[in-house]
Amino acid sequence: MAQQAAASANVPTRRPRIILRIDLLGIAYLGTIGIVMLAWLTGLVWGALAFFNWLVA
Repeated sequence: MAQQAAASANVPTRRPRIILRIDLLGIAYLGTIGIVMLAWLTGLVWGALAFFNWLVA
């Protein structure tokens, strides 16, 4: 049994704009999480330094 290959047209497809907006929203969401985590970690380090400074003094 022989099968013939279907002719495929190379038509460039564009991504819908809604997916682009979701991607940008996801990037903004991850960036916000990163900034909050960095601020939280900075607060922990600052608190630890203040505590040990108080402990030594």
